[in-house]
Amino acid sequence: MQKCVPSFFGSNGADEGEVGLIGCGMGYVTFLPDYVGMGNGRGFQTYVHAATIQSATDNFLKATESWLSENGVSTNSQLFITGYSQGGYASMAYHKYLEDNGRKVTAAAHLSGPYSLSGVMRNLILSDQAYLYPAYIPNTALGMQESYGNLYNDLSDIFKPEFIPDIQAYYNGTITLTNLNIRIIQKLNSLFGNGIAKNMLQPAFLDQLQTNPESPINKALSENDIYKWAPKAPTKIYYCMADDQVPFMNSVVANDTMKMLGAADLETRNVNTTANHGACFNPALNATIIFFLSKQQITTTTGDISLADQVMITPNPVMDNAVISYDGIISDCTLFDFQGREIIKQTGFFENQIEMNFSDTKSGVYLVRIITGEGIIIYKKLIKP
Repeated sequence: MQKCVPSFFGSNGADEGEVGLIGCGMGYVTFLPDYVGMGNGRGFQTYVHAATIQSATDNFLKATESWLSENGVSTNSQLFITGYSQGGYASMAYHKYLEDNGRKVTAAAHLSGPYSLSGVMRNLILSDQAYLYPAYIPNTALGMQESYGNLYNDLSDIFKPEFIPDIQAYYNGTITLTNLNIRIIQKLNSLFGNGIAKNMLQPAFLDQLQTNPESPINKALSENDIYKWAPKAPTKIYYCMADDQVPFMNSVVANDTMKMLGAADLETRNVNTTANHGACFNPALNATIIFFLSKQQITTTTGDISLADQVMITPNPVMDNAVISYDGIISDCTLFDFQGREIIKQTGFFENQIEMNFSDTKSGVYLVRIITGEGIIIYKKLIKP
């Protein structure tokens, strides 16, 4: 049983569940599905198989929505999607599924994922360069076999015999993916004097991978490329150029293809030029938080909720000056941080709008409180990058 999934949050290796706590703390109802076949799931994990990821995530969303309804929890209609690494692949797969099925997505951010399996990732396997994470190759093969059942009859059809005991041990759950990776690198260096990943593959299988686009493995990789579509929702693709596990060209290829297919609100950005895959997580997540907060709707009012729609903050996010406008009189405009501390306050008689300067305000998320001439209190969220 592989426990490095959100449902085992609190156990060793399952700390990614902390992202859910961050989301909840920022006002989101957050759900984090396990990868199929991990946690208490049956079988071996399907890894980068889009259809099972999509169905499992959709089932979890429907279960979440049912629970919210049954327990009287009110939410708005906004829906945000994000994920990192394998989760970046999963988030892009599910984003596509939702839009293909007519569900509106508020915003999505896909982070450092292997979106181009048949292109970027396949070329990495076939290259003559050493790869520090060769265990992803058997992980993909085992997962695809779980999904399709026709990639091989026996592991020896794909892998040289020296590597099979460790791969079988990983499949049986007696060693982790990290352990498998260490053992494969040691064997590659011992047998071939280098860490070139394709040296673990049988010559006949390697020839199929290189020359036959109709081979089961090449068809499976192509079917699970997840970037050949045009997202409608505002979308960010974040990556780090020094990524040593998932080449940044996955993000570049996805960006170019999606824009060619008509994606109008898409930005792809290198969030840290020198960060490797592990170090890229924090800057990518930070960029996602700022992006989502710019789209998140949090409004409260002591009056008719429709009055809140009359209050606008432009621009938001703000760097220096912003205009707070309202169809009426503003008698008080105060900026609070999320600890409830007053940061800026302006009082007086302002007709229709008030301009405030935030140049000395630290980066963060704030609440702007507007008190109208009628004494109605309205709160709006403001972001300072």
